[in-house]
Amino acid sequence: MPYKYRRTRTKTRIIFGSVLVVALLAIAGGIYGSRQYYFNNLKPISSNQTTQTIVIKTGSSITDVATLLKQEKLIRSDWAFTQYTRTQNLQDSILAGTYSLSPSQSVKEIVTIITQGKISSKLFTIKPGQRIDQIKQAFINAGFDATATEEAFKPSAYANHPALVDKPADASLEGYLYPESFQKTAETTPSQIITFSLDEMQKRLTPEIRAAIAKQGISIHEGVTLASIVEREVSSDSDRAQVAQVFLKRLKEGKKLESDATASYGAILAGQVPSLTFDSPYNTYRTDGLPPGPISNVSVSSLSAVAYPAQTDWLYFVSGDDGTTYFNRTLQEHEASVAQHCKKLCNN
Repeated sequence: MPYKYRRTRTKTRIIFGSVLVVALLAIAGGIYGSRQYYFNNLKPISSNQTTQTIVIKTGSSITDVATLLKQEKLIRSDWAFTQYTRTQNLQDSILAGTYSLSPSQSVKEIVTIITQGKISSKLFTIKPGQRIDQIKQAFINAGFDATATEEAFKPSAYANHPALVDKPADASLEGYLYPESFQKTAETTPSQIITFSLDEMQKRLTPEIRAAIAKQGISIHEGVTLASIVEREVSSDSDRAQVAQVFLKRLKEGKKLESDATASYGAILAGQVPSLTFDSPYNTYRTDGLPPGPISNVSVSSLSAVAYPAQTDWLYFVSGDDGTTYFNRTLQEHEASVAQHCKKLCNN
């Protein structure tokens, strides 16, 4: 009996050991399989390098982001994405924004992009010398909603902006939207771009520029108005300082400005073909002094030209067919310059 008992106990041990080995192997195999499954799901979905835009909203949880990426077919598994992000202790580092991602990117690459804030953006540019209606159209052409754009251009929305402290309350934003390129993402609104533009305008309306404009005997709003005329008349910085001098001298002497740019603006504003003969408050061939307001936005060179005009005594200028601006002191000299240098442009 003792011998038989020992044989049974030994046999039992062998069976138990075998089962234990099998179980351990099964567990190890399961762990290995799970790890392989996990790592496979961190790989890119495909080799397709086409990018697509996604927007991670402010306040999105890691689960929200994982679900979004899975829905957009940018990751294989939302579970693997979540697990990797938490393993790297980056679950609280995901930044809201607009991103350009590709199915050819691994989870590691995607997580790097969205935790380092490598936001996808495009430039939206407000060009110099543009009327406000042209700027509005540029917004719409860039994909901004037309209704939202129209709403964003209401001056009342920016009543407390320092760039507008000298603008009459009933005047539009004409002249005050500084020409610059701004970063635009899928979340950017028209009002944000306008605010950025006004911020840039305020940077150019420095205390020194304001004081220098005031020394010319005009208000800041009148200075912006005159700068817009200079902006539209000539493009050369040296010409602009001399043109500003011409207009300032004519204002002081009570002479009409006789600016082609203002006359054309008045006609366009009324929906008419640009004309020097169209009767409007902006036609400075017909009305005295400055027009009611700016006729376009302005650059810093035009603002500086008004603030610091050339030390000359011209009363007339004409842009010649050759691109040169000719300045004169008398009407007789001016008419001679027109006859000699402006045969095509002036006839048109």
